[in-house]
Amino acid sequence: MQISNRFVEHFVADTIVGGTARQVDNALYSFVSPTPTHAPKTLIYSKALARELELNEAFCDSEVFAKLLSGNAVSAEMKPYASRYGGHQFGNWAGQLGDGRAINLGELALSNGEYRALQLKGAGPTPYSRGADGRAVLRSSIREFLCSEAMHYLGVPTTRALSLVATGDEVMRDMFYDGRPALEPGAVVCRVAPSFTRFGHFELCAVKGELALLKRLLDYTIKADFPEYASLLDDDENSDEAVYISWFKRVCSLTAQMIVQWMRVGFVHGVMNTDNMSILGLTIDYGPYGWLDDFDPEWTPNTTDAQHKRYRFSNQPRIAQWNLFQLANALMPLINNAPALEQALADFADDYQAREKQMMAKKLGFYDESRVCGESLFTELEHVLTLHRIDMTLFYRLLANFDWQDSNSTLRECVENAIYEPESLSADVAEALEEWGQRYRAELQAAGVDDAQRVSCMNQHNPKYVLRNYLAQEAIDAAEAGDYTLLHTLHELLQRPYDEQVEFERFAAKRPQWADNRAGCSSLSCSS
Repeated sequence: MQISNRFVEHFVADTIVGGTARQVDNALYSFVSPTPTHAPKTLIYSKALARELELNEAFCDSEVFAKLLSGNAVSAEMKPYASRYGGHQFGNWAGQLGDGRAINLGELALSNGEYRALQLKGAGPTPYSRGADGRAVLRSSIREFLCSEAMHYLGVPTTRALSLVATGDEVMRDMFYDGRPALEPGAVVCRVAPSFTRFGHFELCAVKGELALLKRLLDYTIKADFPEYASLLDDDENSDEAVYISWFKRVCSLTAQMIVQWMRVGFVHGVMNTDNMSILGLTIDYGPYGWLDDFDPEWTPNTTDAQHKRYRFSNQPRIAQWNLFQLANALMPLINNAPALEQALADFADDYQAREKQMMAKKLGFYDESRVCGESLFTELEHVLTLHRIDMTLFYRLLANFDWQDSNSTLRECVENAIYEPESLSADVAEALEEWGQRYRAELQAAGVDDAQRVSCMNQHNPKYVLRNYLAQEAIDAAEAGDYTLLHTLHELLQRPYDEQVEFERFAAKRPQWADNRAGCSSLSCSS
């Protein structure tokens, strides 16, 4: 492992090393050592990601690997640190937050000139832990490992997960926040990303009035993570307003791309606070996330958000724009051009809508710009899907099999397996479903769609397999009992989410009734 420490070498560190939770001023990070665990054991690692990181298999299978990626050992070139940032949580400014249980080991310097940051989640307390223990439990660590890798193979911009290491220690957690804490097995996930810089890094500098540090952070971020803009920066530190505006527009574009992909696959982040927003447009911080089973635009998996549903599925594009507005506010001292930032935010909305329209067209099989359909076809379908419990993933996947060229074929027959409790489907809903099917048939005919190309397009954009909440919970239950077979099976399955995998057919089924109201399958708390 060739480790680089570009970030810590570029910025001045917190004057205190390690220590207890505290406020930190005029520094972006604090040096901190991971807390050793009792008996680290690698449960699983991503072989594909390891190859990308130029790590050989023998090393990944070694005890040294388990020790390094659990925090039990630190190599000589590593300078572990926790970064400082703030954020808006559920719409309210929360002040200093930071890496409360994430410890950065440094960056891997790859042979192609790129860098990948390594971060341990659950490796012990930091100055930003706010009194917590800095640990993570096995259940949330399994969810993060599986989901970040699943999202990558779905084509969704995301941080990655290299490894999941059991610590051999137990962690006390009040899972339901009901005053009944219990001991749970602990674990550490090694996250990987080109950068873990968040909107909140900029926000906290601006709120604290640390304007020189804010500029230094922005310039570093552009040079390190956006090389296409780096050459435009003024070396004598004169005004770089135009570059900053262009950079902000790029962040807006990357964020729009990420949200569109969330919506495409039915992913709900659950806690879209500004401290959980990546400036690279990567999905970050897999906490109380969830996947739509039956299509409900108003659903959120986060029990903390159950009343107001701020982070519900349908609201994610609006929240992304609101979060970008907060980032724009933080940049104002450096840009001082409100109209330009306001235009960028307006452009985000237009960009998102254009991307969403294109995405929905592909989900329905309109495979190129010469094959277009009416936008109301999308909105009408989403309305129909809300009339009865209909599985989102299965519906779109089965829709590819619709024999629209045969006037005697029915949509109901085609998507029957996507309908929960089909025996209770009312006549009105059945009629609405068929009316939409007729509209879809007419639009395909009018567009002159080739059916083979339609099917191919749909099966490339509509996954057959996603990490349904109940599947993750089944893997957690088995792992907590010492059986990691399902963990490995799901990891293998989710690397080919668009393929027909006959041996894994059961994992494409609708959510079973037993999972409708079970914790971890229908909703989750932030406890991890």
